[in-house]
Amino acid sequence: MAGSDSNDLSGSSSICCVTNTESHTPPLPPPEIAPLVRLSDNLESAFDSSPDFDYFADAKIAVADGREVAVHRCILSARSPFFRTVFGANRDKAVRLELKELAKDLEVGFEALVAVLVYLYSGKVRSLPEGVCVCVDDECSHVACRPVVDFMVQVLYTSSTFQISELVALYQRHLLDILDKVTADDILVVLSVAHICGKACEILLTRCIHNIVRSDVDIITLDKTLSPHIVKQIVDSRIEIGLHVPENCGFPDKHVKRIHRALDSDDVELVRMLLKEGHTTLDDACALHYAVAYCDVKTTTELLDLGIADVNHKNARGYTVLHVAAMRREPKIIVFLLTKGARPADRTPDGRKAIQISKRLTRAVNYHKSTEEGKASPRDLLCIEILEQAERRNPLPSEASLSLAMAGDDLRMKLLYLENRVGLAKLLFPMEAKVAMDIAQVDGTSEFTLAGINSTSLAGGQRTTVDLNDAPFIIKEEHLDRLKALSKTVELGKRFFPRCSEVLNKIMDADDLSQLAYMENESAQERQLKKERYLELQEILCKAFDEDKEDFGWSTLSSSSSSTSIDLTKPNGTLIFKK
Repeated sequence: MAGSDSNDLSGSSSICCVTNTESHTPPLPPPEIAPLVRLSDNLESAFDSSPDFDYFADAKIAVADGREVAVHRCILSARSPFFRTVFGANRDKAVRLELKELAKDLEVGFEALVAVLVYLYSGKVRSLPEGVCVCVDDECSHVACRPVVDFMVQVLYTSSTFQISELVALYQRHLLDILDKVTADDILVVLSVAHICGKACEILLTRCIHNIVRSDVDIITLDKTLSPHIVKQIVDSRIEIGLHVPENCGFPDKHVKRIHRALDSDDVELVRMLLKEGHTTLDDACALHYAVAYCDVKTTTELLDLGIADVNHKNARGYTVLHVAAMRREPKIIVFLLTKGARPADRTPDGRKAIQISKRLTRAVNYHKSTEEGKASPRDLLCIEILEQAERRNPLPSEASLSLAMAGDDLRMKLLYLENRVGLAKLLFPMEAKVAMDIAQVDGTSEFTLAGINSTSLAGGQRTTVDLNDAPFIIKEEHLDRLKALSKTVELGKRFFPRCSEVLNKIMDADDLSQLAYMENESAQERQLKKERYLELQEILCKAFDEDKEDFGWSTLSSSSSSTSIDLTKPNGTLIFKK
C-alpha cells in the first residue's frame, strides 16, 4: 500500500517500483540518495532487530494486550515533538510508557503502534500487516472492511497524537480513497477519530459527515456515537436537503425516550410500567434493538424474558435484533436471542446475514489464533461459531431434554453426570462454558455432591452444595431446578459449541467411566485394570484435542499448557476433574 507513496522519506519506493528486466535487480539509487537509503535501513534494523537491540534501548512502550516495544529515546525525541516532551520529563531514569496513557481517546493495537514507530525510525511506510487488515468473510475484498478501517484510524490517531503531520496526511488520504466503500456504521468510527484529530483531518471529517447525512443511520445511533454539535450539524444538513423524516432524522417521541432512559438505568420494571400507559410497544420503540446495542447483558435478557416483543422485528434500517447483536459481538446475547427464536437467515437491506456481519467485523489473525487449553476463547470467534451452528442445526431441543449417553434412570446418576460434565467443560473451555451456563442460569441453583467431597465446586469456587447421599433420597424442587439448568447447559453446548462437546463426549460417555473410581476393597489386579483404562481415556482426550485443533487450523499447544486429569482417589465412585 504505502511502500509506493511519496511520503516514503527513504526514497526506497522509487527504487522498488523500477526493475531491470535483463538482470532482474533494481538499479542503484543516485549517489546523493544512497546514503539516505542506507541510513533509513540502519535505523529500521535497530528497531526490527529486537531483542538483539533491547540492550541498547532505554525505554519501553506497553500495549494493552501485554506486549511491549523497546525504543530509543534519542531517536523518538528527534523525530517527534510529543516524545521530546514526554522523555524530557524523565531524563534520569528508565522509562516504561503505557500506550493507553499516551493515546487516551482510542484503544490502539500493537500493529498500529509498530507501523507508526517504524515510520519514526526509518521514514518508511510499510504495507498493511498480514492478517490484521483481513476479515474472516471469504467473499470480502478486504478493501474497506472493519479490520482495514480499524487499523487505518488507529495509525491516523496515533500519528496525530505523536505529532507526525506527514503520516497523518498520508493516512487521511488512504481513508478518503476507500470511504465510499465503507459501511455507514464503520464511517461513524472514521468520523469520530477524524473529529479527535482536529484541523489536520478537516477534509476527512467533512467527507464523513457528507456520507452520513445521506445514509440511513438513525438519530439514536448518531446520538450514542458522536458529539452533540456533530449530530446537530448532520440533522441540520438533512433538514436542508429535505431528508427530515422520522426514519433517518427525527428524534424519537417523548415516550420512547423514557423507555430508552429506563433501559439505560437497567430498570426493566420501569419499562413495564411505561408500557402499561399504552402509548407505544416494545416493537414500536425498538426497545430490544436499543437494549442489545447499548445495555447490560442482564437487562437485555430480562427484557427478552418479558415475552412481549418480536425478537425478529426490524427497525427503520431493516436490521433485526440479531443483526444488532452481531455488531455488538457479545456471545451471551446472541445465544439468548437464538434460544428465543431469532432467525439467523434474515438479511439486512444490503443482503448481509448476522454471520456475515460478524465475520466482516473480525480480524483473521484473531480468528485463526490458537487458544491455549483452559484459556478463554476470543469473543469474536465464539460469536461466529455460534451463528454458524445456528444456521446448520435444527431448533433447540426441549430445555428439559435428558437424552444423554450416561443419564440412565437414576436421578442421582443424572445429576452426578451433569455436574462432572459441566465442571470439566469449565476447565477445558471456560469461555464457552460460561456463555452456556449464564444462559441456562446455572448460578441460581445449588450444586450437588456426594458425601466426602469438599463443598468447593467441582471446577473451583465456593458454591452452595447439597449432599446426594441423604437417605432416604427424596426428589426435591432444588434437584429438578439444578437438573434443568445443567441439562440446558449441555444442550446449548451441543448446539453452539459442537467441537467442544465432542471432546467432552469422548471423555464422559465412555461405558465404564463411572466404574473408574477407587474403592477400598479392590484387589491389586482390579486397580491395575482401572489404571490401564485411565491411561486409555487420557489418550482419548489428547487425540480429541488434536482433532479439534486441526478443525480450527490451530497450531500445536505448547508443552507448558495446563493439563487435565481424572482423580481416581475420591470415594463413592465420583469422578472429580481437576487441573
